[in-house]
Formats: sequence, structure tokens, C-alpha cells
Amino acid sequence: MAALYPLFAFMAALPFSWAAALPQLYTMEHGIVGGVPANVGDYPYIVSIQQEGVGHFCGGSLLNANTVITAAHCASASGDGSVAIYIRAGSLNNTYGGVISNVASWIVHPEFYRMDYDLSIIKLSTPIPSCGDISYVKLPTSDYDPEAGSIVSVAGWGTTNSDDGILSNYLRKVDVHVISRETCEADYAVTKENITAQMMCAGEKAGGKDSCEGDSGGPIVDADGVIVGVTSWGWGCAKAGYPGVYSRVSRFLAFIEEHS
Repeated sequence: MAALYPLFAFMAALPFSWAAALPQLYTMEHGIVGGVPANVGDYPYIVSIQQEGVGHFCGGSLLNANTVITAAHCASASGDGSVAIYIRAGSLNNTYGGVISNVASWIVHPEFYRMDYDLSIIKLSTPIPSCGDISYVKLPTSDYDPEAGSIVSVAGWGTTNSDDGILSNYLRKVDVHVISRETCEADYAVTKENITAQMMCAGEKAGGKDSCEGDSGGPIVDADGVIVGVTSWGWGCAKAGYPGVYSRVSRFLAFIEEHS
């Protein structure tokens, strides 16, 4: 049987002292399996969240010049804040180009626990204006729930093969289908993990296409470019019968508005 893995198993703990009190979370970070390289302009709002000296560890989405939406579990860490955390925007490659801004603060949803309420807000030290290859993500309407069977697109710099754990430096994307919450609950029943109203699921029944290690916090968007979910967790990567699980952004609009 597959297993859920502890967060950040592939990297050193992030040095944020304010994160020490966060609940322990067991999950699988996500990256793109079965996808293709993204093109300039496909996701002008996506950002790579990086640790100085280590590099990329999570994705996120620019909401405005000062604010990034990402997963709460990306902040699960401890330390004294001595190593900088920053975001890179406006580049398909997460090792160069674009615009860099340091993380000034990281606000985790107060109800975050294990996989539930897995959303957080990053405030940037230097504003990132909308220009050229950078723009801001569009939010859904209140309680918007993508229709089962509709196509959504997920992107990130995660692994392309769940077996090797090697992250991609180049942004990749994949289209997957929304899975109904009822079907997803049945799929995950054996794992004893709940699929809550704060979650949505997407993937392929036969597997082969999914987010995987390293894409946590990144966006999943609908055909109109609206961010409907934030990459959260899953049972392995691209496994048949286990779709990716995403934080359903429409359930967090009040929290996002409060901190944006």
C-alpha cells in the first residue's frame, strides 16, 4: 500500500520561528507527472517559493503586488529566521530571470490542521508590479465548486517522476479532470483521510497525470484562468484511483480578503 510522506522530506526544514507551532502534517508534496513544458504567458501569476542556498520548495500565485496565495503546509517548519525565503515571479525557469522579492510574513489559516484548511498568505517585502510576463491571478466567486468532469490545469516545478524525487527547473503543466467530492471520498476511504468541503479533487481515473513532489502551493485553474484550487496533497503521484487533492479556494475568500 502506498503511504503519505512527511512534508519536506527531501529538504532541510525552513527557518521560520513562527512556524514552529504549526500542527504536524503528513502528506505528499506535489509536482507535475504526465505534463508538458509551459509556455510564456500560460501562468503569468505563478511564483516559485525558494529558500536561500536550497532553491525551490513550493509554488504559489500572485494575488496582487504584495500578496501570494499558497498552501499552509508550505510554511510547516521551524528555525530562527536566519536564512532568507523569497519568491521568484515572471520566469519559467526557477533558477534565473524574473523578479525576486523576499517573504516579509507568512499568514497560515487559523484552522489549518493536517490536510484541512491548507491555505496561507505570503506578504512580500518588495511589491511586484503587473508588467510584461507578470500579472495577478483571478479569484473565484463565493462557494464556486468546479463541475465534476470539467477540465482544469495545474502547473509547477515539481518532479516529473514520483520515483526519482528530482525537481524540474522548468515550469510544467498538465490538464486533468475534476473528480466529484463523493467519488474522491470513496477513493480515499481506505486511507482514513477525510475529503472535506475545503478540498476539491482532480486527476485521471487511470492515473498517469497529476501534480507531485515539489508543486505544493501552486495553482490549479479552470478554463477561464480562475484559480479554483491550491495544490495540497495526495496518495503518491498519478496513481490510478487516487486523484490529487487541492484546497478549494472559494472556501477561503474571507481569509484571503482579510490579508490581501
